[in-house]
Amino acid sequence: MTERQFIPMIRAAREGCQERIRGGFPLQEHWSILRPAMADPLAISLPRLRTHLEALSRFGRNPDGRGITRSCWSGAHEEARAWLLGRMKEAGLSTWVDEAGNTFGRLGNGGPSVITGSHIDTVPNGGPLDGALGVLAGLECLQTIHESGARTRLPLMVVAWSDEEGRYAGLFGSSAFAGKLDAKQIPRLRAADGERLVDAMARAGFNAYDAPKARCNPKTLSAYVELHIEQGPHLETAKIPIGVVEGIVGNRRNWVTFRGQSDHAGTTPMAWRRDAFMAAAEYALRARRLIITKGSGRSVTNFGRVEVGPGVSNIVPDRCVLLHEMRELEPRVLARLERQCLALARSVAKKWRLKVTVDPISKSQPARCAPRVMRCVEAAAAGLKLKVKRMPSGAGHDAQNLALVTDSGMLFIPSQGGRSHRPDETSDWRAIERGANTLLYTLLELAG
Repeated sequence: MTERQFIPMIRAAREGCQERIRGGFPLQEHWSILRPAMADPLAISLPRLRTHLEALSRFGRNPDGRGITRSCWSGAHEEARAWLLGRMKEAGLSTWVDEAGNTFGRLGNGGPSVITGSHIDTVPNGGPLDGALGVLAGLECLQTIHESGARTRLPLMVVAWSDEEGRYAGLFGSSAFAGKLDAKQIPRLRAADGERLVDAMARAGFNAYDAPKARCNPKTLSAYVELHIEQGPHLETAKIPIGVVEGIVGNRRNWVTFRGQSDHAGTTPMAWRRDAFMAAAEYALRARRLIITKGSGRSVTNFGRVEVGPGVSNIVPDRCVLLHEMRELEPRVLARLERQCLALARSVAKKWRLKVTVDPISKSQPARCAPRVMRCVEAAAAGLKLKVKRMPSGAGHDAQNLALVTDSGMLFIPSQGGRSHRPDETSDWRAIERGANTLLYTLLELAG
């Protein structure tokens, strides 16, 4: 076949594919059109992706060899950022880091960008895939496209968002990028151990007060898609390889502080005590019951930290602080639950003759994923003959901030045992390969 005959055939095949996608036909039909013209379908390199995942997991590895602690702005995180920038450059991407600490690599120029990515910070004693998979699979997809010589109509970008895990502020980097970072809050943002965000960023060479400058121009964006482990058991239980995310929960994180009166624990009658811990314990139990019974059925809550003062056995606690989080997909339900929990805290404090304060740490709004991105993920999976399941995300992700400025979506792969945010977090390598190839064809479709 001559080049003159070959090029029109490819063009006609591609136009046929696009027409069928617009008409809602499954992608198997596109593949049957393209297959005669393709000697080897494009695919990511699993060995290279595995090498990158294993290399990144060494940054912040705990001394016992189990678990990773790589909080944003830490020395381990900044070493990982430098390593990632090196891999992006090796892949043929142009690179930069914005004022909020988001790390970018781009392939191509001109037109609004199609973005993929996630984050490289971890929770304390976390695993190797949460966030890291989305960044490195995105990098692998762009490198595969670059090496193939393929050209897309729109440029492609991969990004590692800063402080997704919320040591200082949940989804910090993507919040700045989406223009929802409140500059007035920056001096007040602190980690649970009291370290200020401005100090942590300064140590890493950033000026926290410049972070709002990272705000994007939405006109430069075409779509965002994020690959992630599910972090739950549903896909593995159903034996379905790809989850198509319909929406991402919002959350509310608050410090709830009960203040009572310290007294001698041996001589003060029980009825006289103004025990801050007992009030906090009652609040925690009743708030849990409220969210189970008055929520949507998918509403969840957690108390991840408790501080009791003065913290000795022979003094009645005069202070108890709870780190309270709640999550829900429906905005109205989430707002109502937050109001009800605030009223409950005041009621419990009054009962125990205490004072209570509720100080917000962070909040994120629920987000619905863009139908266009969901259809592209489903079409890519169908072309690879992979079953899909539409599902909500019970965890927060940067994709919900990107939904404020562009069409945003996510795809999940199964987590073994539903495990995440722990050292034994893992997914099968074949599952990782399937997810990365689904991401690859999703990006190709979104970028034309």
